[in-house]
Amino acid sequence: MNLEDHLGDVIRKARAMSGVQLGEAARAAGLTESEFRLLEESGQIPRTVDWGRLACRVGLHPQKLEHLARGWLPRVPPLDRWRRLRMFTTQQGANTVNAYLVWDEQTLEAALFDTGWDPSEVLAALEQSGLKLKYLFLTHGHLDHVSGVEAVQDAVRGVEVRAHPKPAPRDLPEVEGLPVGRLRIWFRPTPGHAADGVTYVIRGWPGEAPPVAIVGDAIFAGSIGRGNQSWELARQAVKDQILSLPPETLLCPGHGPLTTVAEEIAHNPFF
Repeated sequence: MNLEDHLGDVIRKARAMSGVQLGEAARAAGLTESEFRLLEESGQIPRTVDWGRLACRVGLHPQKLEHLARGWLPRVPPLDRWRRLRMFTTQQGANTVNAYLVWDEQTLEAALFDTGWDPSEVLAALEQSGLKLKYLFLTHGHLDHVSGVEAVQDAVRGVEVRAHPKPAPRDLPEVEGLPVGRLRIWFRPTPGHAADGVTYVIRGWPGEAPPVAIVGDAIFAGSIGRGNQSWELARQAVKDQILSLPPETLLCPGHGPLTTVAEEIAHNPFF
């Protein structure tokens, strides 16, 4: 799977976050404005770029930006460590979005995180596997993540939909987590991209597999979500609530490929 944000997307987001004009960033990169515009729009590198000066001007980490320019992709451990985790990807137009299903193999209790554009494949998987969908957790209320809520509610009687700010963080137990079979789920607020942004941390995997964090659009592999609410709030929320998790934690973004806390600390140029 390709990165959700290509090189130009990352630079454009950083420039918006820093309030830097296109011409100013182009001069720092050693490019003409037309060449820089091509870089932002397509991710294509027109010629030699001064990555260090550009990164410093727009608030990115120079070495990490250069690694991204050289084609970095996240390295993720074999997913058989988390055997009861499945990603579903749906598309509408140019927008491709991920939803995630987790379950306990003993009790067959399950939880779905976001619905994507169309939950029909998820619903078919539930029926085929005999899973009991207990919760539908929403990472935030943007349409591409919640379009299938009514369809899930119609198909699964009694499924409990959880989102922020209702229920509030206190409704997800701080110590023991919210149970889905032997799995336990914790809530971490991650606003900035959306005021109702939530990251869900799942522990209790068989074989003591590392935690899994369903992060919505707070962070992508090598990038962050657009700061619709506040760029600085978005970045700080990721630092405080996601990158503070154990390095081996598997990160499941709303768009693009899986990654880990360790990969993002080492390679994400926004941090």
